[in-house]
Amino acid sequence: MEVDKLKKYFSFFIKHNTYLLFVLYCAISVLFIRLQGEDTLNALRSGSIEISAFFSEKVTGIGEFFRMHDENERLMKINATLVSKVISLESAFNDAANRKKILADTTISASKYIMAKVVGRKFSDRENMLLIDAGRNQGIRPNMTVLTPEGLVGRITYVSAHYSKVLPLIHNDFKVIVTSNTTNTMGILSWSGGREDIAQLEHIPISSPVKINELMSTSDFSTFSTPGIPVGRVISLKPDKLFYDAQVKLAVDFSTLTHVLVAPLRIEPEKIQVLQPTAGTKNDEMQ
Repeated sequence: MEVDKLKKYFSFFIKHNTYLLFVLYCAISVLFIRLQGEDTLNALRSGSIEISAFFSEKVTGIGEFFRMHDENERLMKINATLVSKVISLESAFNDAANRKKILADTTISASKYIMAKVVGRKFSDRENMLLIDAGRNQGIRPNMTVLTPEGLVGRITYVSAHYSKVLPLIHNDFKVIVTSNTTNTMGILSWSGGREDIAQLEHIPISSPVKINELMSTSDFSTFSTPGIPVGRVISLKPDKLFYDAQVKLAVDFSTLTHVLVAPLRIEPEKIQVLQPTAGTKNDEMQ
């Protein structure tokens, strides 16, 4: 029975397919006619505009991102160039100011000295070292005295064509004989590490009239240094068995040191030779 019904329906569809298709076409036409309504068209048009605007905004944003990236790179290069120029100008200005300050100092005649810039430094709690931008070609020789208008810096220990090493006061191998400007008390100045602005004053007898705040300067006894260069002021005196345990506040601030003066070499070969120990020293003393 079911098969007969299916055959019957199929035969009906074949027989009347033209009418059925016509009805389907009419239904589709009615649907399109309804969609032609103003509200529906406006809704579709508005939706399409929003979709178009959304995609346009995203595409524009992507393009703007790449344009901004390129612009940022360009601005970064400009900023790097400007920063480099500013640093260079500031460095030149500071160099000029420091040189002018040294040349304007009336306590020394800077024309007799070789001016140099500190271009390197080894930091240590015991063995500080300075490097200056003047060497053999500028007339620098080993054992020349290095100073500033404020006071003694150290002495030259090594010289190349354009650079020199300076053994500063703040090195445990540096020692210099100093004397008081008021009481003529003499001692040996050395640095044993620690603070850069404090040095030790050795071999000051208990009987010495030295007092707090006395200015100590290089002595005529020194074999390398010009006499009279300020070294520092006495800030501490503690009596021991035979000598004072004394401390000196150094005249030069090594933390801000930028330029130095190199004094002409003090050559006293006979004096140095006599001070050297010899094999006949004991016999000479006995005679």
